[in-house]
Amino acid sequence: MSTVISIISAVLIFCVIVVVHEFGHFIVARKCGIDVQEFAIGMGPVIFKKQGKHTLFTLRLLPLGGFCSMGEDEESDNENSFRNKSVWRRIAVIAAGAIMNLILGFILSLIIFLVAGKVTTTIIAEIVPGSGCETAGMAVGDRITKVNGLHIFTANDIIYELRNDEDGVLDFVVERDGEKLTFNGVKFGLTVDEETGERVLNYDFKVYMKNMTAAELLPAAANKFMYYSRLILMSLRDLISGKYGLNNLQGPVGIVTVISESAQESGFDIGYLLDIAMLISVNVGIFNLLPLPALDGGRLVFLIIEAIRRKPIKAETEGMVHFAGFALLMLLMIIVTFNDVKNIFI
Repeated sequence: MSTVISIISAVLIFCVIVVVHEFGHFIVARKCGIDVQEFAIGMGPVIFKKQGKHTLFTLRLLPLGGFCSMGEDEESDNENSFRNKSVWRRIAVIAAGAIMNLILGFILSLIIFLVAGKVTTTIIAEIVPGSGCETAGMAVGDRITKVNGLHIFTANDIIYELRNDEDGVLDFVVERDGEKLTFNGVKFGLTVDEETGERVLNYDFKVYMKNMTAAELLPAAANKFMYYSRLILMSLRDLISGKYGLNNLQGPVGIVTVISESAQESGFDIGYLLDIAMLISVNVGIFNLLPLPALDGGRLVFLIIEAIRRKPIKAETEGMVHFAGFALLMLLMIIVTFNDVKNIFI
């Protein structure tokens, strides 16, 4: 029973994130006087539909996506068609989906801290006696501001750098009594994981967790939002550089599986589920802004070119580019979904 509940929860979370994205396109399009042909929740065959004044609202069989159709690549004599509106209105409409996901991510960050009532700081609470941190001169009460040159927003930033370090030697910048101090070449102990054979860095210090005040809510939520945003961008960088392969990518099936498994492992802890929902929402927002055909970012590239040239690109030409991008995206989705399904049974 718990498995069924976790799967339903995962599908609902993913659907909400997608609906928020498409609603961003929809509401801004209507505010800009653009006719929306169809607003769909889900993909595949239609199982329910309702014709509104200007828009057909549909619910489709597969709850793993959605779309907001505005005839972006169609020429029309209708003054309310997408291509007949000013380039700046079209830019606003296309960007709105990703922006809504980012806004949702920030709102979820606020809710997470409101539910928890506590925040993990970047202030050192304890140092292992005789460790490299103590030897280097780091002290209890130091607020860590940089690790290996990376600006620290949250305690998770520190953990990220510690986990990804290879030689156990790190550079720190801390704030102590209003003064910035630099500690280069701080040595950490390394142990070998018996199962994987990988070297794991020992954590030679702990940071404070404290009750949150009302004044700390917005900064904490913003820092968490920045942490996830940067983490996603660094993951994209690693994917492009070849550090990760297609086997590391996950599609809708993989995302739902991760949420489902996490729900069960956490005992359906609301804070944990909100955390995953926030990460996925920010990820969807950033990914859609990538300048790739068929994505919102690809359409924004065409619109920015049009704004610079003061002349629209032919609908047929733009449509062909986006169709080719969509075909490649679907091929990628098939590969990723195959990997997702395969991983379920391995």
